[in-house]
Amino acid sequence: MAEMSDLELLQELGVDTSTKKKAFRSPREERIIAGFEEIQRFVEKAGHAPEHGEGKDIFERLYAVRLDQIRKQSECRVLLMELDYQGLLGGSSFEVKEPEPGYAMDDAALLAQLGVDTPHEGDVTYLKHVKTRAEVRAAEEIASRTACKDFDNFKPIFKAVQEELNNGIRATQAFRDFAEIREGDLFILSGQKVYVAEVGELFINQNGKKDARLRIIYDNGTESDILLRSLQRALNKDETGRRIVETMPGSTAGPLFSGVSSDDDSASGTIYVLRSKSDNPIITKNRDVIHKIGVTGNNVERRIANAKIDPTFLMADVEIVATYELFNINRSKLENLIHKFFSAARLDIELKDRFGNPVVPREWFLVPLFVIDELVEKIKDRTISQYYYDIDKACLMQRH
Repeated sequence: MAEMSDLELLQELGVDTSTKKKAFRSPREERIIAGFEEIQRFVEKAGHAPEHGEGKDIFERLYAVRLDQIRKQSECRVLLMELDYQGLLGGSSFEVKEPEPGYAMDDAALLAQLGVDTPHEGDVTYLKHVKTRAEVRAAEEIASRTACKDFDNFKPIFKAVQEELNNGIRATQAFRDFAEIREGDLFILSGQKVYVAEVGELFINQNGKKDARLRIIYDNGTESDILLRSLQRALNKDETGRRIVETMPGSTAGPLFSGVSSDDDSASGTIYVLRSKSDNPIITKNRDVIHKIGVTGNNVERRIANAKIDPTFLMADVEIVATYELFNINRSKLENLIHKFFSAARLDIELKDRFGNPVVPREWFLVPLFVIDELVEKIKDRTISQYYYDIDKACLMQRH
């Protein structure tokens, strides 16, 4: 028996081997399909059809206008019918809302809001069916946002930053021109907090400028891979765009903490760590890990002179176990930062003052001395915002 060819074998297996003629589409039809597929990708990510409205993202509004035009033209509906698995052409739950009264913006007007000029036919700069560089750049600046699958790792960062903003430990400042952007930086863009989780390898872009691909996490649980230069442009264009900065350590010259000050440094005070000599059973049992942490502009010995009659010092004598001299820094903000950082480990105890009134000291914490030393180092190198205190493990842990 003669060997069967590959074609004959396929036919024996019931595989259709007839050559199918590829449908020819005009350039216009290809553009219509490509535009419709962009709308479909938006729907997949957003869970709804693009909508009109001043409060909507500028590109969502562009998609809404485009979808309206597609629905109005029968040739477009016929062309796209087989591709419309989401029911966008009508007759499904995905319905585009009608524009508000008096609201009529076409693609050109929307692009104009993006700062994209739309030259008219006849103009020597007009290229039919070719996207302008401004359109391409606008799309690049938006990039494609996706759900951040490991957002639980970033939630604590956004929560801590908001608390620090509320407490004055952090502040916001206007983003200036093309200021540097580094891994770990935080911004406010279009009303959302933005965290720079990763900075990719630097390269030279077509304009001869250094650029890099970023991993950006937004506080609404999404992320994008926008370019560094694109993020700079977006922050510059946004009138409310801000950089989130630490208000401390101080920005003036000189060391933050130092055992030795230079002639140019002005002493601002001392962080002191105390251990109580109280015979209270709770204190006695945990004496080695119960510490008072404070900041003073005066002599520490003088500060603790009347400890036995002061509820702040647990109505007992204390010993100084560590001090850190500081320079050019706001004492009250520093103390607030330290107390906030260790708030979960605050000692919960009620005492009577010398008049018999109940008092609850607020500056004593169940924290080992080595952890306090480490905290000071993190404040010195300005990385404190990257850490939190794990009370169960009794150590500083880095935020992911």
